[in-house]
Amino acid sequence: MALILCIETGTDICSVGIVNNGELISLRESDSGRDHAKKVAVFVDELLTENDIDPQQIDAVAVGEGPGSYTGLRIGVSFAKGLCYGLGKPLIAVSSLASLAAVAIEDYNAGIIDIENWNSALLCPMIDARRMEVYTQVFDSKANPLSGVTAEVVDENTLAEHRAATDHFVVFGSGAAKCAEILGAELIDVTPSVRGMAAIAESKYAANDFADVAYFEPYYLKDFVVTTSKKRLF
Repeated sequence: MALILCIETGTDICSVGIVNNGELISLRESDSGRDHAKKVAVFVDELLTENDIDPQQIDAVAVGEGPGSYTGLRIGVSFAKGLCYGLGKPLIAVSSLASLAAVAIEDYNAGIIDIENWNSALLCPMIDARRMEVYTQVFDSKANPLSGVTAEVVDENTLAEHRAATDHFVVFGSGAAKCAEILGAELIDVTPSVRGMAAIAESKYAANDFADVAYFEPYYLKDFVVTTSKKRLF
């Protein structure tokens, strides 16, 4: 039973929430562009003030560990680690793909999305990695992982074994729209949110499954490639 501040900034969505005993009690989100560095601190301050919570009352800080945007992950993880250092609280790392799958399940249970033969459906969250590349993982309809996290260059052979195992291979997330037709998959609208972190963070807190605040790094999955800007500076 814990009061956990949750932060997810690995995509275009900046999402911050407060979870109490596994239930999300307050939420701030923005999809207005990647200005997470400006928004994450403001959202945290607003939520604590709105709920009359002193920062020292927080039991832990949970953060989306990726995979995802290099810059977005750095912002969220750096902010979360700074809070943990300052408050002397533990850090919880939550897979961004597992969290996204949890949002899909929550939306299905709430009637927001409709998927036929839900129990036999396979869920495939996809985070965009530019071009025809995505970060992805396959889950069953109860959020059990059926594959590891991979970086895929998507073509007609991608995830063929899992696609053959079900009549309802469901894709969602920032990288899904460009892949759905190629994969012959069912596309649904599900966006990243700390809503998906709530139960996972609570479970990790109960198990004392904490990240090392000093050495934890986001899960980038592939190296960040630095290129020379073609813009003229002068």
